Amino acid sequence: MYLYNATDQRLVDDRVIQFRGQMERFLAGCLSEDDFRPLRLQNGLYIQRHAPMLRVAIPYGTLSSRQLRKLADIARRYDRGYGHFTTRSNIQFNWVRLEEAPEILAELATVQMHAIQTSGNCIRNITTDQFAGAAADEIFDPRPYCELVRQWSTLAPEFLFLPRKFKIAIAGGREDRAAVRFHDIGASARVGEDGRIGFEIFVGGGLGRTPMVGKLLKDFLPREELLNFFEAILRVYNRYGRRDNKYKARIKILVKELGLETFAKEVEDEWEWSRGGPNTIEAATFNDMEAFFARLDYPPADPHDPAYRQALQYNRAFARWVERNVARHRVEGYAIVTLSLKKTGIPPGDATAEQMEGIADLAERFSADEIRVSHEQNLVLPHVARKDLLALWQGARALGLATPNIGLLTDVVCCPGGDFCSLANARSIPVAAAIQQRFDDLDYLFDLGPLELNMSGCVNACGHHHIGHIGILGVDKNGEEWCQVTLGGREGQRGALGRVIGPSFAAEEIPDVIGRLLEVYLAARHEGEVFVDTVERIGLDPFKARVYGEEHAAHH
Repeated sequence: MYLYNATDQRLVDDRVIQFRGQMERFLAGCLSEDDFRPLRLQNGLYIQRHAPMLRVAIPYGTLSSRQLRKLADIARRYDRGYGHFTTRSNIQFNWVRLEEAPEILAELATVQMHAIQTSGNCIRNITTDQFAGAAADEIFDPRPYCELVRQWSTLAPEFLFLPRKFKIAIAGGREDRAAVRFHDIGASARVGEDGRIGFEIFVGGGLGRTPMVGKLLKDFLPREELLNFFEAILRVYNRYGRRDNKYKARIKILVKELGLETFAKEVEDEWEWSRGGPNTIEAATFNDMEAFFARLDYPPADPHDPAYRQALQYNRAFARWVERNVARHRVEGYAIVTLSLKKTGIPPGDATAEQMEGIADLAERFSADEIRVSHEQNLVLPHVARKDLLALWQGARALGLATPNIGLLTDVVCCPGGDFCSLANARSIPVAAAIQQRFDDLDYLFDLGPLELNMSGCVNACGHHHIGHIGILGVDKNGEEWCQVTLGGREGQRGALGRVIGPSFAAEEIPDVIGRLLEVYLAARHEGEVFVDTVERIGLDPFKARVYGEEHAAHH
């Protein structure tokens, strides 16, 4: 895990002092609301529907137990006893007091955390695969590269006032678990034919008002040129990106309007100036950075531990949890565990202070003191010996974090919606809760198989509804909350946007609508075929016919 040096710590400490002064001047009436707004946003502080919200950065989703305990402490002392983990692997505190925000930032600085660039038209939190460094399919560990990009982009003056916010994801596995095709820049690990390490680069992806799948900009970029090439992309965007219309300001619009070929030429021309320049990453820098993420010295662990095998055989609840919540580790005898923050009745992504402290304890006991935040809003323990899985499951169960639903229908990805967010058109948490309650039957969920359901409360798409196998978007119709349904979205190598099936439904109808969609799937699926593949094979019409009636579906 990356540890701050003196320069890092000074930067974060100085930022706290600066913001404390800005807050004092605002509260004293010396700074207008308009003058204060960009200053607070640059420190992750939003004014939401009911209270200020503070968004704290969790770089590439990695936390130590000490940091998670500090987040629990902040939740208890400065909020209402819980925090909300987001689809960008950050945490939000939804009930902070404005005047206490500098105090919270000072507390965060004591554990090498901050809220810098969690808002504003700048480069946001760098995200990656939640299994980075542990995944069995990993080409190389992306975290050293994430940290290099984070250092390069933090408070870089040239990129603090971009046309719009800017999101970067870097993935290291053969399977894309970081949704790289849905970011402004996405980078996927590659090894060249000559053995050189590098990346495949995608550009212009994103969700929101005009969702787009990223385009392949470069099929192989040598790793030492990563920052030079990113800088070239950002400079082209900074120069040509729309600043007159915030709805057309994202880089995806620029790529579409220029065309990929013209955009690529602009980037190549810009890169010519910087290639081999001061931002070229030297081998020694990679070595230093990789040392922070050095592979753990795992004690040998028996992959066929008799007690573990016996528990699998005789404890059905444990076996189900292992089937859904445990992933293969690159080291024999170890496993990657996902703790579900999707227990029925709890808003997706929420964790209480007690749960966070409990997870910190489990990470210390079982996972080399490390926790990850996934963009599906769950928490991950990446280094667990198989022989410890039963004890870990018992601990997670006691905390209410062992729901065996990872990748299933009730593992709902969901933004805070209209209950908190002032941008939302509709509430999303009650709809998510109604779906979870309606389908809270493990036998049924396991029979359905992998099915991703994503929900957003507005077109900004913080719940990533466009890439859910089933997507739900909250819309406002004459002051009433309705929901638009999309089918067929997916992440990964075959990334695709869901398609709207037809007119929206009243929010209370949604569980029934989903039930009817699932009936079509169960009747039509081939053996072993997952929901999204059935949608791709048979098309939308059978689903439309079932939810709207034959005549209406034909008309649409």
